[in-house]
Amino acid sequence: MSKPVVVYGASGYTGRLVCEYLREYRVPFIAAGRNEEKLQKAMASLPGVETADYEVRQVDHTVDALSELFDGASVVLNMVGPFIKYGDEVVQACSNAGAHYLDTTGEQVWVRHCDEVHGADFAEKGLLLSPGIAQMYTTGEIAANIALETPGLDTLDILVLWKGFPTIASTATIFATLTAPRYYLEHDEYVPWAPGFTAEAVVPFQHQTTLALDWSGTSHPVWFKHDPRVSSCKAMGGLYDRALMEGVVQTAGEVGAKAAEMTPEQAEEFLLKTAAEIQSDDPPRENTRINISMESVHASGPSGVVSVTLRGINNYKQTGLLQAYGAFACLRPGALKKTGFASGCQAFGHRELLGQLKAFGLVNEPRVVGDTW
Repeated sequence: MSKPVVVYGASGYTGRLVCEYLREYRVPFIAAGRNEEKLQKAMASLPGVETADYEVRQVDHTVDALSELFDGASVVLNMVGPFIKYGDEVVQACSNAGAHYLDTTGEQVWVRHCDEVHGADFAEKGLLLSPGIAQMYTTGEIAANIALETPGLDTLDILVLWKGFPTIASTATIFATLTAPRYYLEHDEYVPWAPGFTAEAVVPFQHQTTLALDWSGTSHPVWFKHDPRVSSCKAMGGLYDRALMEGVVQTAGEVGAKAAEMTPEQAEEFLLKTAAEIQSDDPPRENTRINISMESVHASGPSGVVSVTLRGINNYKQTGLLQAYGAFACLRPGALKKTGFASGCQAFGHRELLGQLKAFGLVNEPRVVGDTW
């Protein structure tokens, strides 16, 4: 192994962005995946590719093949989802090779699986196991932690909104989790969301409301279950565009109802096929004037309330940057704050992550409004 970082799934939409930002941080990497031709094409289109220090490696999706590829690497950034279907082999290979593991998952069921199945092993080996480092989760977690800088707040109400279209991989993940259990946190216990839950959501700085979903439960309740400051946490997600969101709700309801009547094997095949039919091409490269995000967090407790809004642009670029900085920080002595099962904020610090997003112009300064007594 001649490079410290492996990007597994580098030919995908998000994988290419991760590689772009690894180049910005001057971190050498291996662009890995199951199709060398796609990898070479993706890397050839990388802005500034002539200054990137990288290799391309094709690899089979098996524990043995991945363990061999990861041997000698310090960090693996996994882009290959749905993670509940393909993640275990990558995590086990990281454990075998002694490499930190980061991914971009939006699957609460996978985050909990990592905690319950692999967390102890990674903690014992002093390795980081951090699924779900991505705009839709980490940026909201940053906002929540800013709110929690005010002592005495123990309840989080999180809303994440974005404008744009999902990638092929994100669409597959959305549909793959339609029949998975999803939970919020209530007084330190996981509580299941009601089937088919939707809510009217107030969009910050906009007169029109939109609809929000539990969005597979998100990773937030899992991370904050490990935070002694927090006893309750609900997180929802949605699109700015109400008409589009109404279509998402209708489609998800119809497809989920059909899948619920099938065996698990039939449902898995049906959901992945449906996702491929709905989104067969990745969206165009993000446009700063179009692709925006908003994290809104209301934190409350006996001592008062604090609201934080964090506005950003280019949702997938935020994810690419967060992944690349995670790898960069893992390689720098003293920058990694926690090993074992840990979120991006727990591992790298929420203010540090915010600083990186601001430095690259991807988020504004958070707006904080509080009333404490």
